[in-house]
Amino acid sequence: MPNPLRTDANSKPLSQKQKFSLLALIPAYFILAGLFFQTPMEILSGMATIIKEPDFLITDYFLIGGVGSAFANAGLLTLLSILILYRLGLEMDGHTITSCCLMFGFSLFGKNLFNIWAILSGVFLYAKYHRTSVKRYIYIGLYGTSLSPIITQVMQIPHIFAAARIILCVLTGLVIGFVLPPLATHVHASHKGYSLYNVGFASGIIATVIVSLFKSFGIETASRLIWSSGRNRVFLCILGILFGSMILSGLIFGGREAVKGYFSLLAYSGRGIDYLKECGGPATVINMGVNGLFATLFVAAVKGDLNGPTIGGIFTIVGFSATGKHIRNIFPIMFGVFAASLTKEWHINDPSPMLALLFSTTLAPIAGEFGVLAGLIAGYLHSSVALNVGIVYGGMNLYNNGFAGGIVAIFMVPVIQSIIDHRAKARSGLSL
Repeated sequence: MPNPLRTDANSKPLSQKQKFSLLALIPAYFILAGLFFQTPMEILSGMATIIKEPDFLITDYFLIGGVGSAFANAGLLTLLSILILYRLGLEMDGHTITSCCLMFGFSLFGKNLFNIWAILSGVFLYAKYHRTSVKRYIYIGLYGTSLSPIITQVMQIPHIFAAARIILCVLTGLVIGFVLPPLATHVHASHKGYSLYNVGFASGIIATVIVSLFKSFGIETASRLIWSSGRNRVFLCILGILFGSMILSGLIFGGREAVKGYFSLLAYSGRGIDYLKECGGPATVINMGVNGLFATLFVAAVKGDLNGPTIGGIFTIVGFSATGKHIRNIFPIMFGVFAASLTKEWHINDPSPMLALLFSTTLAPIAGEFGVLAGLIAGYLHSSVALNVGIVYGGMNLYNNGFAGGIVAIFMVPVIQSIIDHRAKARSGLSL
């Protein structure tokens, strides 16, 4: 894949339009790949099914509508996200890549062309209410579509006229989008950036409140597990081509400077960083390709399934490879989850543990700042928390691991810092 920010000395800097056009190659690649799985008519039919089906965790769109329909749904939503950011006049930075990769990944198992717009409208309403530019909150809005299964669920409420359900969907989405910006800002202080999925943490709180309200009115959601398997070989090929192209293009367009930039990138903890700004486009693209390839091979190595949810997890790692993750800080976390599978009552290649393995990398800054041992412990703890917190909101928050990661970070970081402070005082000979 070509480098989205070619800035070497011998070339003219790319325009905003060119940068966004190059980013659009990722969803376009998968839309084309989808045509090898289904005909255009089958894709359209499958997308209609995707829109109508409940989509709380875990709902694999590969089984609901077909692989081609899932890729088309994800690709179109990502292209629309890129268009919104472009039309708002935003300059491309790490969060542009992260938000668009997340939109793609989660549109394989939860977000669709119907259920995200009311939430985004709520964020626009919040900006209008505060008389400020929506540019300040648009990324929160895109991340906040993690609560889109709630919109679909409202549309499924029985014994209510369709028109009333549509009005209720819109109102629910507007409320979610309106409360997200202040809540996301507030909860960031609690984990201090050591969990990268900050909006996931905020979304977990919102989902808990809304689902509790649903239950008070007798609206319940049954557990759900729709999980496809058996296509690892073809998806290894599709993902391998993409991630290999990223690495190659970063090396071609960046040369030695890209390699230097990549190794300098590895020195960052991953907390509060934009690699695109600090290390350049080629190094960032190499990092995305390396992390994507590593995550894909890790899934294959533990005999996990490559499907909608796990590819979504892989793309979450790829997206945050522009704003925090690299091989040095994700490996300890993932290995901690794998180690947990050897001691706990589940197997690593079961559906929920597989997602915990991939999404646990929200805690990458802990490994990056406090070391490998802290990362291993974080991954180990995260595997237990992630597999149990979802019960409070019935799978309605797609960023379940973001909520779990926030809890683990809030639990671990003060303890680690107190130990560091104790050792520092002991070395200085101060009275404790």
